[in-house]
Amino acid sequence: MKAYELLFFVDPSSNEEVRAGIMKRVEVAITENGGQVDSVDDWGKRKLAFEIDKLNEGDYTLINFHADPTQIAELDRILRINDAVKRHMVVRRPDKD
Repeated sequence: MKAYELLFFVDPSSNEEVRAGIMKRVEVAITENGGQVDSVDDWGKRKLAFEIDKLNEGDYTLINFHADPTQIAELDRILRINDAVKRHMVVRRPDKD
């Protein structure tokens, strides 16, 4: 298993249920094939460098996890089709193997 980092943000006006649903779906996608979530860090609202979908700020979440590299494509697909997630990025962490 390799170490990864996922950073995503949602519309800051979205409610807690939406954010909890996204987190639950991400956790299921990571753990369904033996992956594990190491830490979840809620960064809260941050100002964006430039406007995205008429938003000037976003509600950020950082997740560190270990997973099989084959699971990353599925996780990326899940985040892309979710309308509440405005942007996301999954990065491999060679320093945490």
